[in-house]
Amino acid sequence: MTDTRTPGSPALVRGPVLPRALRVTAWLSFIAEVVIIGTGGAVRLTGSGLGCSEWPLCTPESLVPILEIQGVHGAIEFGNRTMTGVVGLLALAVLMLTLYAVSGRRSVVRAVWFALGGVVVAIGVYAAASALALPAAALMSAVLLLAVLAGAVDSVRQDLRRRDLAVLAWLVLVGVMAQAVMGGFTVISDLNPFIIGFHYASSLLLVCVTALFLVRMNQPQDARVATVPRWFAILSHVTGVVLAVTIAMGVLTTGSGPHSGDAAITRDGFDATALAHVHSWPGYLLAALVLVLTISAWALRLPPRGWLLVLILAILVQVAVGVLQARTGLPPVLLGIHMVLAALSAAAYTVVVTRLRRPAEG
Repeated sequence: MTDTRTPGSPALVRGPVLPRALRVTAWLSFIAEVVIIGTGGAVRLTGSGLGCSEWPLCTPESLVPILEIQGVHGAIEFGNRTMTGVVGLLALAVLMLTLYAVSGRRSVVRAVWFALGGVVVAIGVYAAASALALPAAALMSAVLLLAVLAGAVDSVRQDLRRRDLAVLAWLVLVGVMAQAVMGGFTVISDLNPFIIGFHYASSLLLVCVTALFLVRMNQPQDARVATVPRWFAILSHVTGVVLAVTIAMGVLTTGSGPHSGDAAITRDGFDATALAHVHSWPGYLLAALVLVLTISAWALRLPPRGWLLVLILAILVQVAVGVLQARTGLPPVLLGIHMVLAALSAAAYTVVVTRLRRPAEG
């Protein structure tokens, strides 16, 4: 670790050299987080939300779908559950590689001990809950999640050379585990549209966190200074709020429309046509704000200009897809593209925000 100082300036913490394996795995984790939004969208848009009627099993008797009975819907739903496993393994790999890179073997061993302790306790809870006719799978999952949270708290309190990377890696793993539990609640609740909406929003946040991890890998952990005028930073954060509102309204609109995951499932009770119009208002405002930021950044040659160009292109495609799907009766393919583009837009915005400040030079 290099600590460079100049008179009157804070320390510049360059941190450890990160291994190539971590960089590759981090990119795979980001890609997987985007892909699972696509597979989750496929579950909902093909009416396969109850393709697996149980959780964590697919049927009362089987972990995997019985194709002769459940058909393609069971396969689609189980495919998304399998993707959750892939996302979780990648998040775990990123965490272990990060801990080893920033603190060495000791942090990895401590994390493993927390994991083993959680597994042992979870097995005991599962056995006791089964004997008492309680929801054993849900209680076991809760214990495992608590064990991971305890491990995360213990880990970030250690002397880590890159605590920022460790915190982000833990957030992804905790988020993935919580998402798996949330997925179970969507099935148990017969695809409650509000739970599904929260499930999607949480997945989108994980895309943003993995994107932030990719950015922070290439930056030192140190004091940061502004690279843009104050008005530009304020307008950028206002744009983030409008982006969040746009996505939230999109989630409500989808929940009130024809693609609720299963033909027999009750929607959220809102008027889909009215919501579609309301959803478009912040969408157009978002496009205008990002356009202003992009033009300003290029005119003033500000650091975020490259990623703002990416963001404005993504937003404009989003607007075009939204208009097209509204005029063509909400075809599932376009709606799926809309969902994935929203996640990528949020990830691009995350990178833009990281360009508003830069590491203080030593």
